[in-house]
Amino acid sequence: MKISDSRRASRMGDQILRELSSILMEEVSDPRLERVTLSGVRMNANLRIAEVLFTTSGDEEKIEAARQGLEKASGYLRSQLGKKMRIQFVPELRFTHDTFLEDMVYAKPDEDDS
Repeated sequence: MKISDSRRASRMGDQILRELSSILMEEVSDPRLERVTLSGVRMNANLRIAEVLFTTSGDEEKIEAARQGLEKASGYLRSQLGKKMRIQFVPELRFTHDTFLEDMVYAKPDEDDS
């Protein structure tokens, strides 16, 4: 997927992130999604696919369960996005675990720095 760096894609991604976060907090009751935090949205070049980045605590099994919960709720999330955002085409939602924070916290220092 080619990520778009246009201002329009950035604004749309930010709006999708806000709306999805609100929907997850207020309307979705799946226990697999209790500790899920959405950390970002990347849009592709034609704004048809939104890659939603999420973080959650736990081992690989819990992360996969959270991803499956998000995938299962994706149809509902898209329909709610369509109602709230009033856009002609609601992008396909793809969910990816965001490892940025773990990479920063647990990164090993470069051996050249010693």
